[in-house]
Amino acid sequence: MLNIDAIYMREINMPLAHPFETSFGVTTSRRILLIELKSEGLTAWGECVAGEHPYFSDEMIDTAWIITETELAPRLLDANLQHAGDVPDLLKQVRGHRMAKAALENAVWDLESQVKKVSLASLLGGSREIIPCGVSIGIQPTLEKVLEKIETELNAGYQRIKLKCKPGWDSHIFEAVRKRWPDILLSCDANSAYRMKDFDHIASWDQFKLLMIEQPLWYDDFYFHSMLQKRIETAICLDESIRNRRDALAAIDMESCQIINIKVGRVGGFSEAIAVHNAAAERGIPVWCGGMLETGIGRAHNIALSSLPNFSLPGDVSASARYWAQDIIEPEVTVSKTGEIMVPTDIGSGYGILRDRIEKLTVRKQMLRAKASVTA
Repeated sequence: MLNIDAIYMREINMPLAHPFETSFGVTTSRRILLIELKSEGLTAWGECVAGEHPYFSDEMIDTAWIITETELAPRLLDANLQHAGDVPDLLKQVRGHRMAKAALENAVWDLESQVKKVSLASLLGGSREIIPCGVSIGIQPTLEKVLEKIETELNAGYQRIKLKCKPGWDSHIFEAVRKRWPDILLSCDANSAYRMKDFDHIASWDQFKLLMIEQPLWYDDFYFHSMLQKRIETAICLDESIRNRRDALAAIDMESCQIINIKVGRVGGFSEAIAVHNAAAERGIPVWCGGMLETGIGRAHNIALSSLPNFSLPGDVSASARYWAQDIIEPEVTVSKTGEIMVPTDIGSGYGILRDRIEKLTVRKQMLRAKASVTA
């Protein structure tokens, strides 16, 4: 039995080590919702990856806070849980709000791994001891800066370079990178910045031998991605479009993509992430783990998820130091010179929590107990 005694909601504000630009805009700092569960002397953590604005998805930190406080957390506090996998059914009456749900569910998985005295990765069904890592490079002020960033990451050992792109910032960048590094594993991510009028333009990218083109069209589309995939040789990877196992099956059957990016927050938690992973594996579609500018808490969860067998492509689970001057876990996530992360085998996530640092970064906090709540 997993009895939740209390749930602490915290908003922390963390400045990024470097600005990160996508087709949505520039991010220089993050407002992050952390979930802390207390259960019979144990403490478990989850992270909500919703952004400051509803640009990547229709969620944002403020909506996640409200829905967690008023709807989701009370259900969890009053539940008789046998397994973390019970959480999705417990919360299903609330439609949507997958990132908020994921923060709670993932914390329960963390708790269960501690109760059972196993690693989080093994509890999820992971079998990999090492995961390959890639990096996502945001839109830069100049081409020269892009090349400089890529050289830095390649020297650090990362196995795949992903370039954020948008109309006007694409072909000439890919051409310059390929001229400099003809053989590196290279991909791009459009975050839904293109439309049907761009099909011929996107088709011209076949010459750059990209590993994949990630989410080039509408964030909620399968049909037009299917049309585009039939026009090009380069694999399309779907990200925002895949909300659950049903979406993955639909996209695969429609031949909308050849690769799927799994973000545990986007699909609503570990249970659905495993279901998407399994659906893709059954149909021979490789998957990889995407990033959402997480702190070490969310990053540790991504590492555990990436240990599942069909995560066969380098993901965006890179080192803490690429994003934060100081993370909130210890040890910080590091990447080897060959671009790999060792999957922790210790009980739980395998990383300790820097509580004092979290307290210093906290700007609001709420404690919830069964049938009652107290503002701290």
